Amino acid sequence: MTRYYRPVARFGEVPTPQSFPLAGSLCWFDTVAVHERGGGVHTIPASDVPDDELNRLTRARKPIAGMAMTGPRIMGILNVTPDSFSDGGQFDAPDRALDHALAMQREGAEIIDVGGESTRPGATEVQIAEEIARTAPVIAAIRAKSDVPLSIDTRKSQVGAAALQAGATLVNDVAAFTFDPQLADVAAKAKVPVCVMHAKGSPETMQDDPSYEDVLLDVYDFLSERVDAAVAAGIARDQIVVDPGIGFGKTLEHNLILLRGIALFHGLGCPILLGASRKRFIGTIGGGDDASDRVSGSVAVALFAARRGVQILRVHDIFATKQALDLEWAIGGAAMT
Repeated sequence: MTRYYRPVARFGEVPTPQSFPLAGSLCWFDTVAVHERGGGVHTIPASDVPDDELNRLTRARKPIAGMAMTGPRIMGILNVTPDSFSDGGQFDAPDRALDHALAMQREGAEIIDVGGESTRPGATEVQIAEEIARTAPVIAAIRAKSDVPLSIDTRKSQVGAAALQAGATLVNDVAAFTFDPQLADVAAKAKVPVCVMHAKGSPETMQDDPSYEDVLLDVYDFLSERVDAAVAAGIARDQIVVDPGIGFGKTLEHNLILLRGIALFHGLGCPILLGASRKRFIGTIGGGDDASDRVSGSVAVALFAARRGVQILRVHDIFATKQALDLEWAIGGAAMT
């Protein structure tokens, strides 16, 4: 029976003599929850984890797009679309997109994720030429004004290639190279890092009664397979980021299970990206029918993830998130010395 090892991550306390660092960060663990399909969950001392599994959980991650993976990094969301769920139509003009990108950088974003195709539930596919026209000029304009790392959020190889030529430095594929496998080849040839995300179905259909045998383990297995596929395409394993895909073919309960178990994904040996900002489940639980009213809940989720070693937080509200993280790290980090 396959075993999955989830470190019980801790932060803000003095580490115990039996503890290990989590992915080379200030987070640590001395206990591991062992998940087995059909066999429930039990805990063991971290020292009892097999050496190869323990190495994946503990070793420091290599920098991604020039960013050290020793603590939470903020990825600012720049949707140059007319129909994204939270900010559709706000930044689809190049001048407004540039201004917003520079403002996010001033507020503390360490990387900007540029997307030209909405992947909200029910969204329809954007034609390649249109997606390139939306994204490449904006990326070029930002690059002319700033050296901030830029991510292209796309499923399509032609869009990715145009974005990289314009100055993008990371490929973020919500389809994990299943929609257009040639996108992996584009990234490999350019020698840029990538993010592979789990999504069940296409944006048009992904919320039509999604189901899983075990959502946490099913998503882990999918990401494991997609990391292997990316490596086979020529992408260095230490330059692959994984994203469990909150809200992409998941119910509210699925999202909560993935968040509770987010530390499991450290077992893939890759940095973890979490994109939960302003999503519907936050409003369902905490109130906020409008996406812009979900800032506080989004920050709460970001802090929860950061305390479990998640390295990249993809968010809309840069200043609020950075302020919370700065305070959390100043208080918690000091408490551990």
